This record gives sequence, C-alpha cells and structure tokens, in this order.
Amino acid sequence: MKENANPTIYAVERKRRDHPISSHVETNWDEDARDAFTAEEVFELIRNLNDPEHPLTLEQLKVATLENVRVDDSRSTIRIQFTPTIPHCSMATLIGLCIRVKLLRSLPQRFKVRVEVSPGAHASEAAVNKQLNDKERVAAALENAHLLGVVNKCLEETEHSGVDPKQ
Repeated sequence: MKENANPTIYAVERKRRDHPISSHVETNWDEDARDAFTAEEVFELIRNLNDPEHPLTLEQLKVATLENVRVDDSRSTIRIQFTPTIPHCSMATLIGLCIRVKLLRSLPQRFKVRVEVSPGAHASEAAVNKQLNDKERVAAALENAHLLGVVNKCLEETEHSGVDPKQ
C-alpha cells in the first residue's frame, strides 16, 4: 500500500533544454575553457526523475524544484534540497539517493554534491541527510543489486508532459 495514495500533482513547465550540460555551443569554441554550470542546468538533470512510489516525476510532485537547487560553480559545489510529499515518507532516502546518483553520473567529478531534505519537511530529516551525504553509506547502498535496480528504474528517462495535473 502506498504511503501517500493521492499526492498533489503540479503543472510543470516544458523542458527548457534538449541537452542540459552538453548544450554549451559557442561560436568561439575553446576546448580548454570551462563552462560555468547553472542551477537551471542541474535542475534539468533531476526534474524528470521518476518517483519510486508513483508514476510521476519529482517535478510533478514538487519534490524537486528549481528554487531548491544551488550551484556555486567557482567553488565547484552543488546543493539540492528536496521535499518529500509527506513528513514521514519512507522513500525519502531512496529519492535522495536517486538524485545523488543522477548527479554523480552526469556532472564532472570536480563538483561536491550535497543532497538534503528541505528543512522541516521530514520527521527524520537529520538521519536522512546524514545517510545521503556519507560517501561510504552511499557506496554500500549502491552495492546492493536490488537497490541499484530500483535507483536505475527511477533514473530512466521519462516524459510525463501529457499528464493533466487536474486528473
């Protein structure tokens, strides 16, 4: 049985870019130049991640929002805060793990990524944040074949643009 059987579904904007991160095309191409990353580009990477419990994206559920993505390119840091749909969501750690894995697979290694539950959004916020930002715990979780399969399913590219948020 689902914890939140009837979540609120929000309207989403159309995709901003076809190819985030790799879409930096300039007329004066310099392979040695480092393109700055923006919050919009990072959000493009996570907005269409599948929720593990519902056939919806993290953006449609407002679990992930552009406003909760912080990028400091000069310091090579990214901070993502996400908001589970209910305060006692048992999927919070899995959702955060999916966000972390997507960013680890998509961004240059120079970035230090911090994934956190939005303040006050979860009953076990501190414990979830500790797990999500402990490299050894994340690595151990990804060694579990079943858990890795669930994460990969959440990362599959989907396009839910046809979903009517009023349904």
